[in-house]
Amino acid sequence: MSISLQSPPSSFFSSSLPKSRLRFANGFSSSSNLLFKFNASFPVVHASSGFSSSVDTGLSTELDAVSTFSEIVPDTVIFDDFEKFPPTAATVSSSLLLGILSLPDTIFRNAVDMALADSSCSGLDNPELRLSCFVNKALVNVGGDLAKLVPGRVSTEVDARLAYDTHGIIRRVHDLLKLYNEIDIPPERLLFKIPSTWQGIDASRLLESEGIQTHLTFVYSFAQTAAAAQAGASVIQIFVGRVRDWARNHSGDPEIEAAIQRGEDPGLALVKKAYNYIHKYGHKSKLMAAAVRNKQDLFSLLGVDYIIAPLKVLQSLKESITAPDEKYSYVRRLSPQSASSYNFTAEELTKWDQLSLSSAMGPASVELLAAGLDGYVNQAKRVEELFDKIWPPPNV
Repeated sequence: MSISLQSPPSSFFSSSLPKSRLRFANGFSSSSNLLFKFNASFPVVHASSGFSSSVDTGLSTELDAVSTFSEIVPDTVIFDDFEKFPPTAATVSSSLLLGILSLPDTIFRNAVDMALADSSCSGLDNPELRLSCFVNKALVNVGGDLAKLVPGRVSTEVDARLAYDTHGIIRRVHDLLKLYNEIDIPPERLLFKIPSTWQGIDASRLLESEGIQTHLTFVYSFAQTAAAAQAGASVIQIFVGRVRDWARNHSGDPEIEAAIQRGEDPGLALVKKAYNYIHKYGHKSKLMAAAVRNKQDLFSLLGVDYIIAPLKVLQSLKESITAPDEKYSYVRRLSPQSASSYNFTAEELTKWDQLSLSSAMGPASVELLAAGLDGYVNQAKRVEELFDKIWPPPNV
């Protein structure tokens, strides 16, 4: 039984943030170069273009026009951009914790310090268990603060070192959910971000059957998408630009080469195929297109549930004025109607299991998944190393 997601109270829309510029160094994730890492995981608010001149002139912006087709949200945002490009949801991760630790005056630093002062963690004799407890507490404390600042769901990263341990993932999600419950964040406001290994997909299936919403990431192949949809994942995240980057520098992946032979961009083709599969066969999953590099990418994906756009693309969309007769020229590229006529092979319509998924994943998805996991693991280790150095925190 899945949880029905209701619209949050209107008070969530009026949250404001201090005008602090908070940045941190790049991690592996393409969306980790600024303090917030947002992903559109709850269809509440379309990206706003700020003050509109449409009342006076009949003109609108490209951002207004494209937002009628898909949920367009910031890839990253600094506090100064909060009113300009209001985020609809947030991700809390090791990368975000690293940013907070690098900036002692951030509003989230107290959430981390309180986690490090937690007696239930500090009383643990095993150093590894103690650090793991501190990290979980910090993720949830920061996630709880973010839930007060955004109208949609907060996605919490599950330790990538558990990526090949189904029951380990489930235990970790249950632990995080219990901590969120202790600070009165309801489960319908939460997603849990899990890597799309077979074990991660299987964990998603079991968690979704409990009504716990999951967000499967590091999806680079149709097989992963189809398996994730069959598992009932709430959100499936495909990285368009990373698939394209791999194709530019490598060869030998049948799925990518087939797209190129059809004259298609392999990253965009993967999103199109995934969308059509989800909608043609009635899966509940919402599809998120990430690593969108430019406006043409975004225009090619109109109709997909969520598009994560870099700030430079959002700014360009906001500054481009569209006349009334032009705004209707934007074309919805993906729709349930077009999905119904898309043809899939018998092999693609299989009931996916671990063996079939492993056999179907080409070198691109295998390598990109491994690289993503390595990046997340390294970030998690860096957080633990820093926690170990600063524990116990001063002035708590």
